[in-house]
Amino acid sequence: MKNKRVVFSSPWKVELLEEDFNPQNLREDEIVVKKLYTLISPGTELACLSGNESWFSMPGTPGYAAVSEIVEVGEDEHSFRKGDIVYHYGDHSKYQKVSVRGNVLKVPETMNLRWVPFTRMATVAATSIRVSNIEFGDDVGVTGLGLIGNMAAQLAQLQGANVIGIDLSGKRLEIAERCGVFDLHNGDVSSAKAHVLDKTNGAGVSTHIEATGIPQVGVGSLEWIAKLGEIVFLGSPRGEFNGDITDVLNYCHLYNRGCITFKGAHEWRFPIEPNEFVKHSLVRNSNIVFDLMNRNKLQVEPLISHVLAPEQAGLAYEGLRNYKDEYFGVLFDWS
Repeated sequence: MKNKRVVFSSPWKVELLEEDFNPQNLREDEIVVKKLYTLISPGTELACLSGNESWFSMPGTPGYAAVSEIVEVGEDEHSFRKGDIVYHYGDHSKYQKVSVRGNVLKVPETMNLRWVPFTRMATVAATSIRVSNIEFGDDVGVTGLGLIGNMAAQLAQLQGANVIGIDLSGKRLEIAERCGVFDLHNGDVSSAKAHVLDKTNGAGVSTHIEATGIPQVGVGSLEWIAKLGEIVFLGSPRGEFNGDITDVLNYCHLYNRGCITFKGAHEWRFPIEPNEFVKHSLVRNSNIVFDLMNRNKLQVEPLISHVLAPEQAGLAYEGLRNYKDEYFGVLFDWS
């Protein structure tokens, strides 16, 4: 059996390798899947491609969101069978051995298969909602309306919040509008302050979700968070930031600066599989997202900008790096 996989061979170099794949000698809990679609996670994968992520070794195959068909199963007793269509944390390869002990879920028959890999982006975004204090009627800000920020804004609205989405890209704002985000601002953090305060009658937002991962944006947004409010760091902070850390900490410590609570929203704070002692898990979040997508409460189609063959991987990453308004949600079609 011949396999294909996308490989980051060195910084900013993308290749498609073909190699033999042996579907035999499966462990009891393993299955072999044939990918249908995999989704590029732009922030994480471009950071890996830059060579600046210590946990990603080159040469290596990126990717962590896939919908696939099961073509082989191990001998363990489980509910998966050949021919099942499953969502899982798959990389950018045609065939892959994966364990069923994790977030491997059968896909509802009614779901659009192109939407399924976006479940991973939605569950990442859902972490910001899970850790927040958002309640019905609250004002919530979101900086950065990429895939993760867009879905965080949609989920916050489903929670009953009045969301203000902020981005520098007119295209991302247009896509957010198509996804139903109510209030949008095109500008940087300095211009956004006046907009937010105007929309909230001077109070500021009770929750702010920072999805860009740019430290300066997170610090700048502290000025429009209401007293006793919270900032949720959803985007992984990357890059250097030089500033007065005492001034930043006083936003948290001093009441006259807000007594703002700082929260992290890394998805791995929750267990993968359901646990009787913990309400939330990645599996539970994924099933909830399936339901929201199926009922068209969570919009996915406007987020898809390109469906490309794996042979176009170099084009895909170049587009995501240099043409951000054109390349947004990029799927690889392995069929």
